[in-house]
Amino acid sequence: MIQHKGKRLCITGMPTAGKSTLARRLIDTLRGTAIHLDDFREELRTDERYAKWAKFYLDQDLETYYTTTTPEDEWKNLVAQSEAIWPAFLEYMDSFAEETGLVVFDCVNLLPHLVTADTEFPCIVLIGTSYEETLERNKKDPRWGSTEKELELNTKSFFYVERPRYLEEAKKYNCPVFETSDQAYPTALELLQ
Repeated sequence: MIQHKGKRLCITGMPTAGKSTLARRLIDTLRGTAIHLDDFREELRTDERYAKWAKFYLDQDLETYYTTTTPEDEWKNLVAQSEAIWPAFLEYMDSFAEETGLVVFDCVNLLPHLVTADTEFPCIVLIGTSYEETLERNKKDPRWGSTEKELELNTKSFFYVERPRYLEEAKKYNCPVFETSDQAYPTALELLQ
């Protein structure tokens, strides 16, 4: 495990829950760098070691995927993707080891069991507040899909499949969990003091 010189924080949780919002707010307050690992995951699509899982969802027909995949298998796929690309994420995160300032990493794939096993970074989990709010945020900034039906299927998976499982994993690995970035902000500040 590589020791980092500065303060670090990982923010994970379901899409649309406010991970990037919290990261930006912390950086604005405490000064430092926010690293949105979703952007880095896109780079892995051209790396043969990681391409299969980095492109996993893009290689699926969204409607078919959500109407034929059980909730348990949806979560298993997200975990499999996270674990498959974790070595690349960890290497990239460790490239900031010499940075003496604050670095905040955010991404849906920073599952607590990975972060707590391989880093000494605190991890905060955001799970959103309601299906309706999740749908509205997903419509404003679609994660996967573009039609009304696709966005609804996508959002149902975020809220009803991923949300309870992120909560369960957060509790299991002693990571603070919040519905909103505003709720998480004071705890994040405490963790970084």
